[in-house]
Amino acid sequence: MSRPFTTLTSVAAPLIEDNIDTDIIIPSREMKTTGKTGLKDGLFAGRRYAEGRVENPDFVLNRAPFRDAAILLAGDNFGCGSSREHAVWALAEYGLRCVIAPSFSPIFAGNAVRGGVLPLVLPAAEIAALAAVAGPLTVDLPAQTVTGGDAAFSFAIGAEAKAMLIGGLDAIDLTLLFADRIADWTARNRAARPWVYLGSA
Repeated sequence: MSRPFTTLTSVAAPLIEDNIDTDIIIPSREMKTTGKTGLKDGLFAGRRYAEGRVENPDFVLNRAPFRDAAILLAGDNFGCGSSREHAVWALAEYGLRCVIAPSFSPIFAGNAVRGGVLPLVLPAAEIAALAAVAGPLTVDLPAQTVTGGDAAFSFAIGAEAKAMLIGGLDAIDLTLLFADRIADWTARNRAARPWVYLGSA
């Protein structure tokens, strides 16, 4: 279960490049755990650090006011490459709860929703307008809007993805919402086809 996502107000860090793949988001050498924590220091490690793991002052997340950003502005095909869930886990642990891009790798987008990170799709021109906003942006997931300064845009999202993010649900949590119906079906099916359940408790 992840932290519920309703509204988010934050400065937005601009990393507007196409084809930011999962190996850029978190290089394989940084994946030293099988869990969802201990990954934030490896986020964008190839960009954030210079030789000797000294911070690269030119990288956007190492500069004020973007160091504490919870929103990332990106280019086309964000999250392409391997299907590693660690990319989403690293973003979430760092504190980036929303990535706004013209398009996402479908696998990354699914992992993001399950990991509590909103993959928000907007046209490139609207993202450029958001990047020009001097202050914070507000993402309102229930209303499906992004606002900041004089900019205001609406976005589309699937009903299931929206419900999962607002409820802080992963795929298992979503399934468990139907636990009573599953149990009822199982009881009826066991009565109708007992041979299927031979040897089961």
